Amino acid sequence: MVRFQNVGMRYANGPEVLRDISFELAPGSFHFLTGRTGAGKTSMLKLMSLSHRPSRGLVTMFDQDVSRAARADLVALRRRIGVVFQDFRLLDHLSAVDNVALPLRIAGAPANQIGAHVRELLSWVGLEDRMDARPPTLSGGEQQRVAIARAVIARPKLLLADEPTGNIDTTMGHRLMRLFVELNKIGTTVVIATHDESLIARFPNPLLVISQGELRTVPAGVPAFAEAAPADGDAGNG
Repeated sequence: MVRFQNVGMRYANGPEVLRDISFELAPGSFHFLTGRTGAGKTSMLKLMSLSHRPSRGLVTMFDQDVSRAARADLVALRRRIGVVFQDFRLLDHLSAVDNVALPLRIAGAPANQIGAHVRELLSWVGLEDRMDARPPTLSGGEQQRVAIARAVIARPKLLLADEPTGNIDTTMGHRLMRLFVELNKIGTTVVIATHDESLIARFPNPLLVISQGELRTVPAGVPAFAEAAPADGDAGNG
């Protein structure tokens, strides 16, 4: 599903924020991406979501070399990826329903199926009374749940989530995690970036741990935070 080989990444002419990253994600796997603030988690997600290209090395996704792929090819690949960004990236002029429906409409799903499917999912994430509200009228936690619903609605092949439970209460956070688990059970590869140790303990999965721009893999259930240290040069891209 995902393969990085000796990948490096820098912003403009700055220092490398990721160095010699090599790993593979099997189809249908579930990993947490973790590390201290500023270690490079967000930069890793940018590479996997195809919003940035590596400065060096090889990135292969869906059996295609994306390091040198044409822009048109990247657009098609991005449609197979669901992403939950920390800044949500909702469209303010659209209702919650219409924001969540966008991936289905882009994919050409029948109009008579979209409405019911979207409303069912929004009800499941506790927004049954806010479906017609626009993002500026929603709280941060409500916006986050809309963003999560939009990311999973089309059952992507790869789901990337950046701190998806950070702005919501523990009960709803665990409910959303169960949504990710169920999506994983039907074949979606899931990567969740988090520094929440309690979340990792409650849902044991293998870890991708970033420290000082370098990555190591940790089997499920093995503590990882003790060795994770702040990175140099990646502040603000945690």
